[in-house]
Amino acid sequence: MIGISKLYCGTIEPSDALRYGRESSKLPSHLLQFSSDKKPVVVWNVTKKCNLKCVHCYAKASDEAFANELSTQDGIRLIDNLADFGVPVLLFSGGEPMMREDLLKLASYAVKKGMRAVISTNGTLINERKAKELKDIGLSYVGISLDGMEEVNDRFRAKTGAFKMALEGINNCKKAQIKVGLRFTINKSNAYEIPNIFKLLYDMDIDRICFYHLVYAGRGSKLISEDLSHEKTREVMDLIMDLTKELHNKGKPKEVLTVDNHADGPYLYLRLLRENPKRAEEVLKLLKMNEGNNSGIGIGCISWDGSVHADQFWRHYSFGNVLVRPFSEIWTDTSNPLMKQLKEKKQHVKGRCRECRFLGICAGNLKVRAEAVTGDVWEADPACYLTDEEIKKASFTNA
Repeated sequence: MIGISKLYCGTIEPSDALRYGRESSKLPSHLLQFSSDKKPVVVWNVTKKCNLKCVHCYAKASDEAFANELSTQDGIRLIDNLADFGVPVLLFSGGEPMMREDLLKLASYAVKKGMRAVISTNGTLINERKAKELKDIGLSYVGISLDGMEEVNDRFRAKTGAFKMALEGINNCKKAQIKVGLRFTINKSNAYEIPNIFKLLYDMDIDRICFYHLVYAGRGSKLISEDLSHEKTREVMDLIMDLTKELHNKGKPKEVLTVDNHADGPYLYLRLLRENPKRAEEVLKLLKMNEGNNSGIGIGCISWDGSVHADQFWRHYSFGNVLVRPFSEIWTDTSNPLMKQLKEKKQHVKGRCRECRFLGICAGNLKVRAEAVTGDVWEADPACYLTDEEIKKASFTNA
């Protein structure tokens, strides 16, 4: 996760994270990615059921009942363990988490245990009453998925009217005074919508947007040909930075992040080297704190059936099940060779990553994508768009 607004617009400094000792338990949410202990943010896919059928869904969710979801009591025990382990954020996802009847009870319990509870949703089921209930239990944030304006979004969601219902959900969250943001997955079919999405941020006064790079997992594994070329990705990143800065200069700053392509950090740094070298050096320090790919370290996932994964895209590999062993034990058990390697991934990368000067702030990018294309987890991520010249060490000390 790369904080475009934080880094490019200069809204945070390295000293901001250092002031809190870089401890997850003490850092405010907007600085959490710079923690030194990397206590994992946990994505809990509480259900596989969903009222939509998005073409790029990593969970392959559908509108049907699944018999193997963790029970409410299983969830309470899980939350107890996560809280004791020091997990700072529990993200309730799916499927569609709003379709789980005990969501409010589980999220409320997580808040009472001292965690920040957030949800990732398509927004179509958040009416005024639900939004008020989410506010009342102390929910920190609602992330609502939109992959374009009405025609494009509804096609991606495979449901006419999904866009309008999502906007209603956004408005209901805003009325209830819950921080709300957008989630947008970039691909060939919707990249041109990015300026319209920024306009929506401005017009509706939405707090935040996360731009996700396409990951070849779940139904998204069929969309490799829909991923942007390296050249187009660079254009899109420049556009996102330009539009972020434009809002900042208008006095309407928004939190803008990119997710799932850790080349974004070095790319932003290289742009700042040309525009503002002093700020570039501050950003480099922050990127070193961020550390790039945190799968198996600072981000983890628990499926609806209790299986534990390195992140939400690793469903083909489970390290264990919380019904058998607590998450904290599974997460720290490096007798599993892959878990051990993930926690020291910079030692295992191959190809151009091995000699990249940015390895220290990227950590080899997204390994699921590398595996999907090459069959080898440790090969270079094919979505890395940095040129060979840009990654050469030359006289530059490895970041």
